[in-house]
Amino acid sequence: MTKTRDFFGPYRLARLIRSGSTAEVWEAIDENTNERYALKILKRQSAGDRTEVAMLKHEYNVGKDLASPRIIKILDYQVANDRPFLVLELFSELNIKQALRRGPESLAFMLRKIIEQAGEGLYYMHTKNWLHLDIKPDNFLVSRDGETKLIDFTISEKKKTGLSKLFHKSKTARGTRSYMAPEQIRCKVCDERTDIYAFGCVLYEMCTGKPPYTGDTPNDLLSRHLSSSIPSPIVHNDNITPEFAAIVKRMMAKNPADRPDSMWDFLKEFRTTEIHRKRPRKPKISVFDSMPGIKGADDMLRKDAGLENDVIEYED
Repeated sequence: MTKTRDFFGPYRLARLIRSGSTAEVWEAIDENTNERYALKILKRQSAGDRTEVAMLKHEYNVGKDLASPRIIKILDYQVANDRPFLVLELFSELNIKQALRRGPESLAFMLRKIIEQAGEGLYYMHTKNWLHLDIKPDNFLVSRDGETKLIDFTISEKKKTGLSKLFHKSKTARGTRSYMAPEQIRCKVCDERTDIYAFGCVLYEMCTGKPPYTGDTPNDLLSRHLSSSIPSPIVHNDNITPEFAAIVKRMMAKNPADRPDSMWDFLKEFRTTEIHRKRPRKPKISVFDSMPGIKGADDMLRKDAGLENDVIEYED
């Protein structure tokens, strides 16, 4: 007999996809329609936390009107079994960060398609006046043929204009340390170029298999984004063209004025630029068929990823 706890409303939990510190993502089946969805469910210890509940509602309010094939569809917000959850379209559970654990070669052969679709998703979000503010490899899902979707709008914000921009004042910075733009770290006004900086960090990591900056402490890592010289991906991957490396470095400029003005400007330039000197071959073993260290649901649990990958919130 199926236990009640295996159901959230009409949705029967079928398979754990991912588990984080505050929420789990499950593949679920609607018993009325037999359609499959992904449910993002707050863990029991987080379900009574007003801040976590508010963030989940916020993610729904941001995502429900983003109608793009490059962005995950958020279909509903519900509460069942005293736990709030989101209903999302079911898409590949493999994110770019997971794929890169096999090295940059795992995605290199379809990197152009991934970058273009990821960029289109971010560009679409900006056209709706939303800033993502947590762009990182973990927040892009990718399928085995390179189809890519942007996810996780937990800390997204409306772009500030007019008086809201003029009187902006904040002492709290939120983001993921390995991908935060200097103005985000300093609690200054953010705009599209803040996401462009983070996307530049993501492109660097997709080319090299490692983020552009690392640090021994949280403050050390943040200070590198503020003052360290901008690294070139060619140092770690000599198959990257100088032209593409120059784009990545410009995206990661310390001063927003030195970055591309918009994701559209980036996409126009990217579409006429070669990424690799020599076209990468498709690996004999797909990363989608053989993920190291992942054998079942229990292995999908997110381990402590260190100080680089956690969303942080701190006082400036």
